Amino acid sequence: MIPKAAFGRTGHISSRVIFGSWALSTASQKEADQVVELLMEYGINHIDTAPMYGNAEKLIGTWMKKHRQAFFLATKTRKRTHHGALADLNNSLQTLGVDSIDLLQLHGLTNMKGWEDTMGTEGALEVLISAREQGKVRHLGVTGHSNQTPAMHKRSLERYDFDSVMLPYSYRQMKIPAYAADFADLITTCRKRKVAVQTIKSIARGPWNDQLKTFNTYFYEPLVTEDAIQKSVHWVLGLTDCFLITAGDIQLLPKILRAASIFEQRPSDAEMESLVAEYDIQPIFKG
Repeated sequence: MIPKAAFGRTGHISSRVIFGSWALSTASQKEADQVVELLMEYGINHIDTAPMYGNAEKLIGTWMKKHRQAFFLATKTRKRTHHGALADLNNSLQTLGVDSIDLLQLHGLTNMKGWEDTMGTEGALEVLISAREQGKVRHLGVTGHSNQTPAMHKRSLERYDFDSVMLPYSYRQMKIPAYAADFADLITTCRKRKVAVQTIKSIARGPWNDQLKTFNTYFYEPLVTEDAIQKSVHWVLGLTDCFLITAGDIQLLPKILRAASIFEQRPSDAEMESLVAEYDIQPIFKG
């Protein structure tokens, strides 16, 4: 079983590994049914999804008919306007077959123009706050993918008291000095305010060469060996107050869950440097 911890100040005790449902984007119902059995075997009780994740919300909706109480359910909106975000929310509620969402996140909120639209009058934040007041949503969060993400999340937390953040975190990513400094500032703020920290791209090897794309991970080529995944997962879990979201490929899910289930301590810097050299691990994002 995978250990659990308080998910920020939400009151939920989440598994430290969260299922990233991009892995279901092209899955069949049969494959999805096998996934939910695997999640429950390892004690995963938190799902992250989004309406732009292909088949994911529809397939998760079939799980919710039987297992709604077993999972903390998070989804997202990429829309920046009041009307767009409301449409996303209502569609997600219908597709997932639920009355409320545990966590609704503003997705990829790292572009300044999009940020200003979201936070302004008639922006998406207004409708999310209203939805929470109406009981359609319990908690609110922000997500991002780029090197600018931790700095932009800090800005978002200064604007509104979000319950969670989501951003890239890996040994190689934290070797980017500016990113590491911004991440440290963000973590300090999150710890003071009990904001949950969700991490993504833990097993990234580097950006995809499109001609070589053989896994469903969207942004990056993943590490695939048991040893490399284990070291990478254990390094991330070494940040004891974070949650790791699984990579977006069904083939990799069992390896990630096995690695997390035997976590004891973070690998040394020497071990991680050896891993970086062996697999030529590179940053995913430029700038």
